Amino acid sequence: MLIRAFAPADTDSVVALWNACGLTRPWNDPRRDIERKLTVQPELFLVGIDDDSDRIVASVMAGFDGHRGWVNYLAVDPEARGQGNGRALMTEVEARLEAMGCPKVNLQIRADNDEAQGFYRALGYQPDAAVSFGKRLIAD
Repeated sequence: MLIRAFAPADTDSVVALWNACGLTRPWNDPRRDIERKLTVQPELFLVGIDDDSDRIVASVMAGFDGHRGWVNYLAVDPEARGQGNGRALMTEVEARLEAMGCPKVNLQIRADNDEAQGFYRALGYQPDAAVSFGKRLIAD
């Protein structure tokens, strides 16, 4: 898998990938999320391209606020799982965050997503003793 920065022409493929992976929610417009990301650290929005088919099979969106790194929208096409693609994207995004001076990476996993929890545990992530709060400022 080739890892490269997201390009605007990738939008439809990435949104389709997120839908296939069950990452989208009615209250979040994925296209607006992409537009917003492209205004802040677009170099931390990565896609994985299948070597054989030249199609997008993975994505990850990350950011660094000067205190913590955050990972969102890690997605691997269900047909491309188990091949190290998610691990490769996380390794790349962690390296980019570390190069920016990022001391710690955080991410959120839905409580019922046991598969994702197992994946991140295998990469060395552990639950933090924190409760996640959110407040919508802009309705999509």
